[in-house]
Amino acid sequence: MNIRTTVEADLGTILALIEQKSVNTVTAERYREYVAAGYYKHDWSWVAEENGAIQALAIWWGVPDEQHPYSIDGLYYVGGDDQVPVWTELLKHAVASRPDGQEPPEYHFFLDSDWENEPDVVAALEPRMEAAAAVGMTSVTDRLRYEWKPAYGLPQRSTRLRFEPADDEAFVDVFMRVSQGSLDASTAREIARLGVEQAAREELAMYKSMPGDRGLWRVAYDGAELVGFAMPSANAGGPVVGYLGVVPEHRGRGLSDDLLAEITHLLAETGAEQIRADTDFGNVPMARSFERLGYRKFAVRRVLSFPEN
Repeated sequence: MNIRTTVEADLGTILALIEQKSVNTVTAERYREYVAAGYYKHDWSWVAEENGAIQALAIWWGVPDEQHPYSIDGLYYVGGDDQVPVWTELLKHAVASRPDGQEPPEYHFFLDSDWENEPDVVAALEPRMEAAAAVGMTSVTDRLRYEWKPAYGLPQRSTRLRFEPADDEAFVDVFMRVSQGSLDASTAREIARLGVEQAAREELAMYKSMPGDRGLWRVAYDGAELVGFAMPSANAGGPVVGYLGVVPEHRGRGLSDDLLAEITHLLAETGAEQIRADTDFGNVPMARSFERLGYRKFAVRRVLSFPEN
């Protein structure tokens, strides 16, 4: 078996494999669009060949300006029941190609809310999770996916907080404060890997690299006291809530509602017809905030990752 990154000449086979929807969410249209935009690159996608014929494919997603991809977007196999060993080798090669110190990759699945009651989905998910676990992605986080549309109505804007723009250092400082006791699993993993300050700086750099408008970011005050921050953003699919957080000494006051309302208004003012957001299954306060402000749950994102050291 020969494992290599893809080349332009593989396009026909790639598009044929993409037709295997399963739990893979890539479409031919999206593949072409993301290749053009730089979210998919031939250097980031891997194939396994047998006697010169492609047997399996792994598509990875990343930020266009970065050297290495961030997450797996799909695993494909030509046919048969022995896909797990081949997928495992594909993932091993991709992971091994990353330099030491690089942020560990993840595998994201985008599933319907009731996916556990769909036998075909469960059957497609299991071998992919097995291959990911074989290379060390044994941590599983389910994230609830919410969306807001204008038809749902705008939530009431905060009357008790003041929102102001701020420079990057101010956002690093407030992110460090907010991250204490955070219920967000990815934030906890990054702090364990990098420490609080470096995790804050990398999170900030990641959001600055996204297509969202940096000018919409706000820090929030109650009188003269800093209470949190709100970072509306956007990804390749459109506007997203981005990140929001309340400093520990002001939690328990329902301020996440105020921050989320501000983000929703700021994005709506730019003409957003849909705003999406994720929160960890275990982050009950944030899930309740989305529901109070009129966001509706529409799916689940399952994230496989390397466990914290």
